[in-house]
Amino acid sequence: MTGGGLTGLFEGVGIALDSLRSSKVRAALTILGVAIGVTVVMLMAAMVSGINKSVAGVFESIAPRTFLVWRFFQAGVTVSDGSDENSPWRRNPPIKDLEADRIRLLPSVRYVTRREESSGTVEFGDLRLESVNVSGLSAEWVEVNGGDIYPGRTFTRFEDLSNSAVAVINRKLEDQLFRGRDPIGQTIHIAGAPFTVIGVYTQPPSLFSGAAPPFVGIPHGAFVKSVPYFKGWMRLAVSPAPGYTQQESMDEVVATLRSLRGLKPGQDNTFSIVTQDKLLDSWHQVSGMFFFVMLVLSAIGLIVGGVGVIAIMMISVTERTREIGVRKALGATRRAILWQFLVEASTLTLVGGAVGMLSGGLLAFLVSRITPIPAYVPLWSIVAALAASALTGIGFGLYPASRAARLDPIEALRYE
Repeated sequence: MTGGGLTGLFEGVGIALDSLRSSKVRAALTILGVAIGVTVVMLMAAMVSGINKSVAGVFESIAPRTFLVWRFFQAGVTVSDGSDENSPWRRNPPIKDLEADRIRLLPSVRYVTRREESSGTVEFGDLRLESVNVSGLSAEWVEVNGGDIYPGRTFTRFEDLSNSAVAVINRKLEDQLFRGRDPIGQTIHIAGAPFTVIGVYTQPPSLFSGAAPPFVGIPHGAFVKSVPYFKGWMRLAVSPAPGYTQQESMDEVVATLRSLRGLKPGQDNTFSIVTQDKLLDSWHQVSGMFFFVMLVLSAIGLIVGGVGVIAIMMISVTERTREIGVRKALGATRRAILWQFLVEASTLTLVGGAVGMLSGGLLAFLVSRITPIPAYVPLWSIVAALAASALTGIGFGLYPASRAARLDPIEALRYE
């Protein structure tokens, strides 16, 4: 940058700061609009980054080599109107018990867990809870989900195969149903059928653990036998055997399912193999859409600030018309005048951006302290906030700056 450019830069900054002091109300409205937009960007970036980090931690804590076999999976948000065209899952037949049994026999597979879910009533004594999450599970489900069972234990594979009427409840259900009493050995009724509580499940600590709904897990066979549920959505979790990579196990599972379903070479799979990376990508798509909506809302604040920039700069041009005429008479070029006013506009919005950045950082700090969300401000959001502020000043200050640069020096000198 040339010495003249630096002089214009410092001069424009100085004039902008003088304008802040002399036109406090107009400048404050401009700064407020930009500050609100930047604050929203900073806060949303901090929250989304914190939540994404927590979700990634959850996936890392639950058997990282395990992969899932689902009837259908599509990343992101899907909307179905009930038609066959918009309900692609209908083309895939449900996962069957026979298929789960065959997968379990593969050399590359250590274990296979089944999972089906429903919502039902759970009763103990005079207490009756509605809409409790009831899951039909295999014996190794804790290895997949992570967490711990204490007091008590989970059900064994023998209890799973024999459809034993045993149940594991989580801490939330224990608090609501037993209220301080020892739940181990007590009989509860799930959808009217009696089950003996043998353990209490505590899920891994995460952002979502405190909001976990009441849950009871029972052997899959007992679930199918005793609990009404929506059929056709059983999903499997497959753990590779020692000595096999996840990809080798997945390839063998795919080959087995294609053979069982009579799929010919070239035909698409009628099932989905889902790794944790795919689940994490799906979450990132959802959180990205949420963040995009927040960006649109924050842009409104920047537009409000930009309109304020136009207003305050147009007033500034009018008030300094004679000064502009004098400068042009002394040899100032259009480019120099344009540069000065753009620097002035950008300085106004950068002050708003700095205020918004500090406000957003403070709010993110409070969120991380008061709520379970581990919000933190990523470096890119600071750069983006300052860049957005400067670009808002340049974009909305361009018209007033161009008008000032095009003023006729003779007419400007005559202006009263």
